[in-house]
Formats: sequence, C-alpha cells, structure tokens
Amino acid sequence: MSELVAWPVMTGRAVRLSLRNLDALLTSFLLPVMVMLLFVYLFGGAIQTGTDYVTYAVPGVLVMCASYGASLTAVAVSQDMSRGIVDRFRSMGVGAGAFLGGHVAAGTVRNLASLVIVFVVAFLLGFRAEADLQGWAGAAGVLVVFVVAVSAVSAVAGLLARTPEAAGGFTFVVLFLPYPSSAFVPVHTMPRWLHGFAENQPATPIIESVRGLLLDRPVGSDPWKALAWCGGFLLVSAALSGRLFRDRAR
Repeated sequence: MSELVAWPVMTGRAVRLSLRNLDALLTSFLLPVMVMLLFVYLFGGAIQTGTDYVTYAVPGVLVMCASYGASLTAVAVSQDMSRGIVDRFRSMGVGAGAFLGGHVAAGTVRNLASLVIVFVVAFLLGFRAEADLQGWAGAAGVLVVFVVAVSAVSAVAGLLARTPEAAGGFTFVVLFLPYPSSAFVPVHTMPRWLHGFAENQPATPIIESVRGLLLDRPVGSDPWKALAWCGGFLLVSAALSGRLFRDRAR
C-alpha cells in the first residue's frame, strides 16, 4: 500500500476508533465545558480581569480543550502498539508517517468538534467576540496549528509509553499546562516566583494570541511565539517518531 493511499485509510480508521470510544469522546467534549462553568460561576465574581470574566476565560478554556483532546492521541497510539496490529500494517506497507499521521489527523477532527461545542456554550454564557473575519481566521489558525502540534507530541508519548495506562498520564501533564499561564488569571496576579514560567511557557502566547485576535486587541509578537513553539513541537516529534516507531515495531 502506497503512503498516498495509506494516509486517508489510517485517518478514517483512527476516526472510527475515536467514535467507538464513547467515554473518552464525551470526556473531551464535556470536561472543558465543566471547567468553564466552574470558573465563570464559582470563581469569576472574585477574579478581576478588567472585563467580563467569561470573555477573559474562554480563550484559556479553548486551549485547555485543545490540549486535552489532542493528548488522547497518546492513548490511541499506545493501544495500537500494544495490540500487535502494527505488525499487520507493516506487512501491508504502512509506514510510520501514515500510521501516526492518521492518529494526528483524527485527533484534529475530534478537537475541532470539541472546540465548536465550547464556542456554543461560551456564547450562551455571554461571550461576545469583537473580531472581524481576519481575526476569526487567525484565532482558528493558531488553535488548529496548536492541536496538530500537541497531537504530534502525543503520538510520540504514545510510542514511548509501554502501556495505554502509562500513556494516559500524558493527558494530565497537558491538561495542567494552561493553569500556570494567563488562561484564567492575569500573570501579574500570580506569585512573583511563578512569573517567569507563566510568561515563557507555550500555553501563554497561544492563549494571548487567541484572546487578542478574538477580542480585536493588539497581539504584539504573541502569534509568532505561538507558532515558534508549535513548529518546535512538530520538528521534535517528526525527528523522534520514525525512530521510535521502528524500534517498537520490531
């Protein structure tokens, strides 16, 4: 099977597997919504951000949603590697690119559906974007690139993990990352010793880019920083995935 044919076949297979895993699918849809409701209704009144809290929090919830949904790719890849089905794929000429690319593409599709749900709930809660078409396109582009990058890193994590349970630990790491950032509170309100990490970790420029683009505010260099982080994730993932796939598939 040629790589050109294998890519859509592996993508379709990974999408079908996602649809069959209803527990993970519902969690990826509902968890970000529950987090948004929690922060808006329980904590929002006590947090001062200079604007309606739902308006401030939605970009952070979107990135959290993308992070968690993309991290599920690690579990899916690990499950395939532990079941021996990869040997059958290799006998059919399916390489690392098509196999992992299918999982990354399926994760992206799953995340886009989840992001749409988060947007609908956000609008029901009172979120209003001030962006024009260009701003919406820019915010969507940043989110999609981020989803692809995290999905690629998750695929590598799935190759490294020896069991699906161990791969599930990666979801905790990715889910936690938006908290010490500008997702839910301004960085300047955090303890001083945390400022350096919060300002320079990957979630902050991604969130600030999405927030600025959706609210039609200056974004400065944040989009370039966000794309640099995502590009770095993709390069590292591409460099490691082929070698790790060959080692695990021996």
